[in-house]
Amino acid sequence: MNLFDFEIKDIQGNNFDWSTVRGKKIMLVNTASECGYTFHYAPMEEIYQKYKDQNFTIIGIPSNDFGGQEPGTEAEIATFCQKNYGVTFPMMSKVVILGENAHPIYKWLKEETTMDVAWNFQKYLIDENGNIERIVAHRIEPNDPDIIAWIEGKE
Repeated sequence: MNLFDFEIKDIQGNNFDWSTVRGKKIMLVNTASECGYTFHYAPMEEIYQKYKDQNFTIIGIPSNDFGGQEPGTEAEIATFCQKNYGVTFPMMSKVVILGENAHPIYKWLKEETTMDVAWNFQKYLIDENGNIERIVAHRIEPNDPDIIAWIEGKE
């Protein structure tokens, strides 16, 4: 299995079309609007703008699992991301990440890596074929030199 085997809805409630990102490197990030790491949206949008035409994308997946830091509706989340950070990368509907009710993508991520998500803004670096290459801790900013080297294929 790989990331493209799963269904997920975008923040507008439509089925996300994986063909729009197939063949690209993906930074998959669980997000939250009221987290101390919410400022990560700004560098995420910056690197998305810089590399989106170079076979790279970011997918944000909101969750309220950590400290109740994403209490809003999808519409509120979308408005917050646009108004405060100008987010244009794909955002998905809010999902459960932890436990038996976790979204199938997060169940797969846990099975493949044998690790639960530790906190908001944990990053999964996914290769062009939908396979997990690396997990990046929530405290590491998305524009970290190691991540940029991965995006650019220089590692």
